[in-house]
Amino acid sequence: MKNANDVVAADLGYICDHLSQEFSTMSGKRLVITGGAGFLGYYLVQAVVHWNRHFTDSPIDLAVYDNFMRGVPDWLEDLRGENNLSIEAYDVVDPLPASFGDADFIIHAATIASPIYYRKHPIETMDANVQGLRHLLDYCLEQKEKGKPVEGFLFYSTSEIYGDPTPENIPTPETYRGNVSCTGPRACYDESKRYGETLCVNFARQYDLPIRIARPFNNYGPGLKITDRRALPDFARNVLDGNDIVMLSDGAPTRTFCYVADAVVGYYKILARGQNGESYNIGIDKPEISIRELADRVVETSRELFGYEGKVVMEVSDDKDYLTDNPNRRCPIIDKAVEHLDYRPGIQLEEGLKRSLLWYADNREAEDA
Repeated sequence: MKNANDVVAADLGYICDHLSQEFSTMSGKRLVITGGAGFLGYYLVQAVVHWNRHFTDSPIDLAVYDNFMRGVPDWLEDLRGENNLSIEAYDVVDPLPASFGDADFIIHAATIASPIYYRKHPIETMDANVQGLRHLLDYCLEQKEKGKPVEGFLFYSTSEIYGDPTPENIPTPETYRGNVSCTGPRACYDESKRYGETLCVNFARQYDLPIRIARPFNNYGPGLKITDRRALPDFARNVLDGNDIVMLSDGAPTRTFCYVADAVVGYYKILARGQNGESYNIGIDKPEISIRELADRVVETSRELFGYEGKVVMEVSDDKDYLTDNPNRRCPIIDKAVEHLDYRPGIQLEEGLKRSLLWYADNREAEDA
């Protein structure tokens, strides 16, 4: 692979190959994605378009909704006019639009997920995760009562619902209840996702609805804007600007990093095959590495790809809350997803970093995330 187009083509082929059963189940049916213009929407949407173009005579009818606060991204604008795809501006905190129609599958991905930005917009973050979710859950109940039941509903929660797990709970299973501040600078995101899960579980139980929950663990890769302000996009921007990689911490916290193509496979598997009212960790269980080691690996990969000559330097953020409530370790147990969904991530960190950096090299400019 030499550029972003090669990376995206390879990733979309990989996703569709690993979702042949799930996408076949969804073929000829209607899928709605809220927040489809965001990071995960990048491949959630394009994978369905790729499937419709190359793998089926019975396409998935896809409707994408987003509030487009920062405009329609170029990749989505390029898809306008695509058969079996509609794109519409809609904010999930508002009542559902008339165009929503009958949906067979729904993915609720409308939220602000970058810590820098959800701390700037805490109320909007909570509204999307609670009020927007409630609109969609009520819709699912109404559809069942009308005799047009939804077949699958996926709510994007987060691994941050676990907070900063105690040492004996790392790696972390879905049964861990969390160690989370309800008033700290990250609480707007963490606690609204936790309450969102409570809504989902109780709607599933009380009304027997096919509602499932994903808990993403540190996804990265194409679609994650270079302006997102999370670690890897920041490192990529430093590299591509010819600067040293700047770390705004001591680099000690550890994470596992799941390439987005593997993550999207997991999300569609939950949507199509997950058990009702259940949550699933979606990530990769090894290697668990420090942020400093991630920076070092970015340096090594960038030398190989671009002849990069920079190094890693340490600085202190001007944001006094930058590291507040930041978990020291984050690593999932994914046995439940393996057992229930046959979820088996296969793109390792070395390859994922190469693909990500090649994609960033052709996507250096972006609106704030």
